[in-house]
Amino acid sequence: MAYADIQLAPPEAGLTAQSDAQELYRIGLIYSNGTDVPVDYVAAHKWFNLASARGCEEARVCREEMADLLDDREIKKALKAARQWLAKAN
Repeated sequence: MAYADIQLAPPEAGLTAQSDAQELYRIGLIYSNGTDVPVDYVAAHKWFNLASARGCEEARVCREEMADLLDDREIKKALKAARQWLAKAN
């Protein structure tokens, strides 16, 4: 198998409904910075939103920064993805 054929688990693999705000915030940082994944501001907004909802102030600030980089359609997509994750995780 070639190195390029290796499938890595996404950064959020292993998160559960009990994951704390800091874990969710960390995933947002990974997507916003492109740490071992392509930069994805929609995914970053999703994870910052979830972390913010659990009380992480840093995530709230980052979510606002992501929102400034996204259009309305992308923000709706991020919010929908957050709701879907919550439904699946619970």
